[in-house]
Amino acid sequence: MKKPIDYRAAGVDIEAGDRLVERIGPAVRSTYRPEVIGDIGGFGGFFALAAGKYRDPVLVSGTDGVGTKLRVAFLAGRHDTVGIDLVAMCVNDIAVHGAEPLFFLDYFATGKLDEGTAAVVIAGIAEGCRQAGCALLGGETAEMPGFYPAGEYDLAGFAVGVVEREGIIDGRGVAPGDVILGLASTGLHANGYALARKILDDAGLRLDDAPAGLAGTLGDALLVPTRIYVKSLRAFTARVHVKALAHITGGGIPGNVPRVMPEGTRAIIDLNTWTRPPIVDLLQRTGAVAEEEMLRTFNCGIGMVAIVAPGDADAARTDLEKMGERVRVIGEITRAEGPAHVEFRGRAFR
Repeated sequence: MKKPIDYRAAGVDIEAGDRLVERIGPAVRSTYRPEVIGDIGGFGGFFALAAGKYRDPVLVSGTDGVGTKLRVAFLAGRHDTVGIDLVAMCVNDIAVHGAEPLFFLDYFATGKLDEGTAAVVIAGIAEGCRQAGCALLGGETAEMPGFYPAGEYDLAGFAVGVVEREGIIDGRGVAPGDVILGLASTGLHANGYALARKILDDAGLRLDDAPAGLAGTLGDALLVPTRIYVKSLRAFTARVHVKALAHITGGGIPGNVPRVMPEGTRAIIDLNTWTRPPIVDLLQRTGAVAEEEMLRTFNCGIGMVAIVAPGDADAARTDLEKMGERVRVIGEITRAEGPAHVEFRGRAFR
């Protein structure tokens, strides 16, 4: 008689998923805001906008993933920071429009669920939510046999925030003479890892190597989580009129700053005004990567850009530094013909 087959034999362990939900419960609940209704485990997450708190609220949403930075986590066997990256990539995107992130949802997919690894990843997501001040309202854990190699997974997520209509930051007021501030990144954040890994692989470097100039190993430098700028941005935009904010992700400074500039303007950026993270210099030198390619692939040390009127620059920088940001005046807006664009001045990459 043929032995009966079940879902577990097909590669899906429902009980393991249930145990994971129980295991991550405390981390998830630690992110809850007063507006959260209900508890983990429902079909949907409930979030009540407080009546009377907003005059003309506009919801702002953003979605993203972590990209091939996950490959570094797999190879290093370290999964505690990529969840922070996931939240950061989403909440920083909506914060640049003046929005307060309210809640976050994640999607974790794997071939065979490893409860320990999944719990560590989701704990990182919860930590990112705490840093951003948003609730981890729900998520999905998908066990998909045959889709992912053993020990690997994929992450995606999205954030929802709110901003008063009159407080939306969209760059429409950017004008010649405005000052460009750069907020320091913590490293590569979560962009450019395909190129970074190729450079290191071609050079025969390993994640546990510790090249001169780095404070630790290559794995340490590559897995530093993306900085979450939400609380700093909200604090300083409440006191200073900010014309535009740009999250420096894929495309680097030249690909992201023009997105918040009107036609007929250009951003003149002085490369001598900030210090790049050592990992950036190491990658450029090891791979003999052209300066232009570095600037449009990596953030090169600037994770967020703010554009303000000249009279507001000092106050903006002071406020941001009080919030723990490292800030530099990195350029100015000038008049130019045609579409908005960036031009660089100063030193070349070595």
